[in-house]
Amino acid sequence: MRARRGPLSHSPLARALGALLALSLLGGCALLRPETRPGDQGPEPAAEAPLPPPYTLRVEVADEALRTLLLEYLDLARLRRMAPQAGIDDTELTRLVAAAPAQVRELLETEGYFNAQVRLRREPGTPPQVVLQVDPGPRTRVTQLRLELEGELERARQSGDRDARRLAAQLHRRWPLPEGAPFRNADWAAAKSGALAQLRAAGYAQARLADSAAQVDAATHEARLAFTADSGALFRTGELRIEGLERQDERAVRNLAGFGPGTPATETLLLDYQERLQLAGLYERATVTLDSSAAPEAAPVVVTLRELPLQQANVALGVDANTGVRTSVEHWHRRAFGWAATARNKVEIAQLRQAWEGELASHFLPRMRRNLVSVQAERLESDVDTVRSLRLRLGRDQTTPRADRFTFVQFETSAQQPLDRSLPGEHAEALSLNHHVVLRRLNDPLLPTRGYTLSLQSGVGQARSTEGDSGPFGRLYGRLTLYRPLGGGWYGQGRVELGQVFVREGVLVPESQRFRAGGDESVRGYVYRSLAPTAADGSISGGKVLFTASAEVARALSARWPALWGALFVDVGQAAQRWSELSPVWGPGLGLRYRSPVGPLRLDVAYGTEARRLRLHLSVGVTF
Repeated sequence: MRARRGPLSHSPLARALGALLALSLLGGCALLRPETRPGDQGPEPAAEAPLPPPYTLRVEVADEALRTLLLEYLDLARLRRMAPQAGIDDTELTRLVAAAPAQVRELLETEGYFNAQVRLRREPGTPPQVVLQVDPGPRTRVTQLRLELEGELERARQSGDRDARRLAAQLHRRWPLPEGAPFRNADWAAAKSGALAQLRAAGYAQARLADSAAQVDAATHEARLAFTADSGALFRTGELRIEGLERQDERAVRNLAGFGPGTPATETLLLDYQERLQLAGLYERATVTLDSSAAPEAAPVVVTLRELPLQQANVALGVDANTGVRTSVEHWHRRAFGWAATARNKVEIAQLRQAWEGELASHFLPRMRRNLVSVQAERLESDVDTVRSLRLRLGRDQTTPRADRFTFVQFETSAQQPLDRSLPGEHAEALSLNHHVVLRRLNDPLLPTRGYTLSLQSGVGQARSTEGDSGPFGRLYGRLTLYRPLGGGWYGQGRVELGQVFVREGVLVPESQRFRAGGDESVRGYVYRSLAPTAADGSISGGKVLFTASAEVARALSARWPALWGALFVDVGQAAQRWSELSPVWGPGLGLRYRSPVGPLRLDVAYGTEARRLRLHLSVGVTF
C-alpha cells in the first residue's frame, strides 16, 4: 500500500517556505564562530600619534580686553581652538591669514576703534607661527546726543504734567551713552532697547522706536547719536479679570489690588500686586498681566491664580542648638468655619521647649491688613529654670515686602520655677497694648549681602504678681542688623540689640516681657537664655535692660564651592536689672556658612570668655 502525500508537499508555497528555512539555518551557521583562544589573538593596532597643531597664533595688542575679543572671534583663533589637529594645507592657511586683517578691523569697530592698524606675518617653524600685531588707535567717543520723545508722553511733558516730566528726565539720566562716553555697538543697541523698556514699564505698553542714527566720523573719532521714541498712549487700568478661583472668593483678590480704575498701568504697579497675591498664603501661583490689546484708557488687568489646598499639614524634624532635637506639626485651614479666614495650629515638641500656637486670621483686607486672634502656650526649660507661659493676642497686622506692622492687645501669664526646687519661683501676669514694626531693606531676603533690617517693639500695660506689687509698665526693644560687602570677596555683618522695661521698684512683670541673652542670634558661646541677673539666693530671672552686639566677616572658602563660606565673629552682651549693673561678656568664634536656596545654614564654634568653654551653635535662616 502506497502512502499518499499531503496536499501541500509539492505546492509552490511549501517549496518557498522550505527554501527560506534552509537559508535562515545556513545564515545562522555562518554567524557561529569558533572559540577564540587567548594565544590566537593578534597584536592590537598601535594607537595613532596625535598630529601636531597646524600653526600657532600670537596676538600682540596692548589692551587685554581686545586681545580676548580677537582670540574669541577671529577665524584664525577659532579654527585652531575648535580643531587643533585638523589637517590644514598651506593654501587654506594663506587664505585665513589674508582674511584676518579685515576681520580684526570689523571686530574692533564694534568696540569703537575705527582706525585700527593691523600687521600680520608668518614665521617659519614646526608648526609655523602666525603673529598678529594690532594698534587699535584712538577710541571713538560720543560727542553729540539727541534724545527725543513723541506721542502722549511728550504732549503731557510739554503741558507740565509732573509724572511725564519726571519720566522724561529719568530717560535722559539713565541713558548709558552720554556725551564723552566710549562708543560701542553693543552699548548703543542696549541703550535703545533699555529706553523702550523703561517706557513700557512706566505704562506706555506700545512704545516703539521711531528713529535712530549713529553717525561715526572715523577721522575725528567722534560719534553723533540720535534717538527718537514714540511712547504711544499711556495705558490705564480697567476692570479686574480674575481667573482660577475655586473655593476662595474674589474679595481678597480685589482687596490686595491697592488701585482702582484709571491708574497708570506701570510695571511696578502690576509686579507689586502680583507679589502681594503671592504673600497672601492662599495661592500656589499668581500672575498679573495687562491686556494691551484693549483700549489704553481702560485696559483690563488679568489675574491668573492657582489656589493652595483648602487644608494642609506639614511635619518637620530638626535640631536647634538652643532647644535641642525637635519635631513639629503645623496645620492650615484656609477657609475655617466657612469664613474668609485662615486657621493655623502648630504643635512643637523639643528637648527644652514644648509649645502650641493657634491663630485665626481674616483673609487680607485692603492695604494688606488682617484682623487676627492668637493664643500660645509654652514650656521653656534652660540650665537654671523652667518657664511656663500662656499668651492671648487680639489685633491687626499689615504685611508688605519691605515692612511688617502689628498692633495688638495682649494678655499673658507666666510662672518661673528654678530647677533647684529649694529656691522660690515667680508668677506674674499683664495686660498690655503693643506695636511691633519690622523694616527690611535687603538686596536678597534669604541670602542678604547688602542692606539692613530693623525690628522695633513698644508696649505699655498693667502688671500684677503674687510676689510683688501691681502697677503700670512700659517696654521698648530694638534690633538693627547691617550687611555690607567689604571688598576682596569679604562680606561683613553687624548687629546691635537694646531693650528696657520701665517699671517702678517692686512691680514684677511676666518673664516673657523681660530680657535674657545667650545662644544663637544673641551671644554665642553661652547657653540659651543663661545671661541674666542672678539674685542673692542664686536664682536667675529676666532682666529689665538688655544689650548685645555682634560683628562678623565671611567669605567663600573657594571658587569651586561659592556657596560654602568661612566666618570669623565676636559677640558681646548681657542682661541686667539696671544699666549700671550691666557687665557684658564676650563670645569670639569661627564658623561655616552654607548659602542654600532656602536660607543660610550656620555652624559656629564660640568660646565663652566668662564660661571658659567652647560651645557649638547651629541655626538656619535670617532673623529679623
